[in-house]
Amino acid sequence: MSMTSTTTGLPDRYRPLDQVGPDEPTPTGVIRCWRAKDRVLNRDVAIRVHTPAGPAAHDWIARALTAGGLATPALAMVYDASEGTGDPQEPGGAAYVVNEWIEGETLAERLTRGPLPQRDVRTVLRRLADGVAEAHKVGLAVGGLTPDNVVLRPNGLVGLRAVPAATGTIEGDIIALGALLEASLTGLPSGTDGAPAPLLSGPSDLVALVRRARSTEPGQGLSSVAAMAALLAERPRSGPTAAVQPHRTEDTDSGWLRRLRERRGDTAPSGDRADVAPVRLTPDTLPPVPAVRPVTEGDTAIPPSALGGDTIDAGAVVPTAGAYAPAPLGRGGRHSGPSVAGDGYDDEPLSVLSAPGDDETFSGVSYADEIAPPAATSEGAAKRHRLVVVGLPLLALVIVVAIAWWVGSSLLSVAGSVSDTQGSTPQVSASGGGSSAPAKPVAGGPVKIVSGSVFDPLGDGEPENDGEAPLSYDGNPATAWKTLAYRGSPNFGNLKKGVGIVYDLGSEQPLSGVTVTSTRPGATLEVRTGTDPHGSLDAFPTVASGTVNGSTDLAFGKKVTSRYVLVWITGLVPGDGGFSADIAEVVVHAAT
Repeated sequence: MSMTSTTTGLPDRYRPLDQVGPDEPTPTGVIRCWRAKDRVLNRDVAIRVHTPAGPAAHDWIARALTAGGLATPALAMVYDASEGTGDPQEPGGAAYVVNEWIEGETLAERLTRGPLPQRDVRTVLRRLADGVAEAHKVGLAVGGLTPDNVVLRPNGLVGLRAVPAATGTIEGDIIALGALLEASLTGLPSGTDGAPAPLLSGPSDLVALVRRARSTEPGQGLSSVAAMAALLAERPRSGPTAAVQPHRTEDTDSGWLRRLRERRGDTAPSGDRADVAPVRLTPDTLPPVPAVRPVTEGDTAIPPSALGGDTIDAGAVVPTAGAYAPAPLGRGGRHSGPSVAGDGYDDEPLSVLSAPGDDETFSGVSYADEIAPPAATSEGAAKRHRLVVVGLPLLALVIVVAIAWWVGSSLLSVAGSVSDTQGSTPQVSASGGGSSAPAKPVAGGPVKIVSGSVFDPLGDGEPENDGEAPLSYDGNPATAWKTLAYRGSPNFGNLKKGVGIVYDLGSEQPLSGVTVTSTRPGATLEVRTGTDPHGSLDAFPTVASGTVNGSTDLAFGKKVTSRYVLVWITGLVPGDGGFSADIAEVVVHAAT
């Protein structure tokens, strides 16, 4: 069957060049693919024709329209689709899908030279899985995931032709990606041309991922393509897994138990400390409180650590008032009455309750007063608390009122000084210590543009009429560089943030602004400057922006010294065939 008869019924807009790929049989017919020329946009496309047309191709066209809403560099974009009338003698009678044409080497061609490097395997499969995962989010099974349809782009990206295939399932996409991963590791698709399948080898995590992706056993396979992409994005371990360090007791025990063990270690033998088992508590129990051993007659200068714990036995605290309080201290610092602790106990306070110094006080307050403060002290603290609670808000209110009065009086004085001179304009003094905004640069003559080239770092590799860039600075406003036409949105079809032309002035020069002329008014753009014509968009800071209506002057806020000027289009205008914009003439002005 000749090319002409097979493609009869296509719109005149598409001119087939040559057939690519084998025929794709489907349950409803056959799909054939051609590389074709889009005469309207002057670009190559991949056009796929379903025979027969009409209702038999309805499901395939519906899937293609769903794919047309995707925006991922891993899958070929869908530009156009039609179910057709089924009459091959009428224009538009064929069922077809128009895809983006992806330049590059297919994965099948690359694998004939051997397996991919491990790093490339992870990168290619992860990018492809990311794109397929985006399709799965909208319920679209891509299909057609074969080495013949996977293209390695010259810019390092990867793309899938023939999107979507005639049929497909989400589970089938997972299995197909596993087969692509295996083929990338072995160098040839398994079992082709009657040759035995190469032995699967490679990094253990990739081998395990192949088996999981291709497994049909319940509970053994991958749950989604997104999970596969996440596993491929993980950095492989460079060495053996580190041995698990045992948890130290200090990291697992609470603070009171650790301190209790440390204090117990001051007096207990090392063998006893080793036999102490950690104490496990339930949420509704309190930690045990070690009692403080009373001081006997024979004990002197007992260290605090020997008493154990951070708490004090209430029975060891000497009352300071009431019927059980000891008699006043007699000469020599001892109580004149009997000991309240009973026979055999010394009535001296425990060493842990004594503060440093001879007067047994700490910062002027005895430890006993801290434990049981007298009523007078409590009343004084309450008064101080009320003073803080009431006084601080009042002080803050006074400060706010004072500031408001000062600001108001200052404004009134300024307004009065202005109103004193009717019809006068305030003058800005050039002398004195005050600062003023920098004056805008004075525009000078035009700066010669040495060269200009299309700047499209956010694109997908599709040329934006690159050869027409010199028309934007040739001195003739009747000629212009035009962007491609985008559908659906003036924001470049929601595919990227913009496109522009970077101009080389030959050397760094002081600049004051740019005049942009367009034959299609209404486009929005930014003027940026930079030092590297091949840098990222962020390397070009914005110095002016606006909407172009005919010839528009875009002055810089201050003098800028630069060699490269980027005119970056951010918004398109509607027209025939979609949204687009053009630049007819650009004039760069020097600063004087």
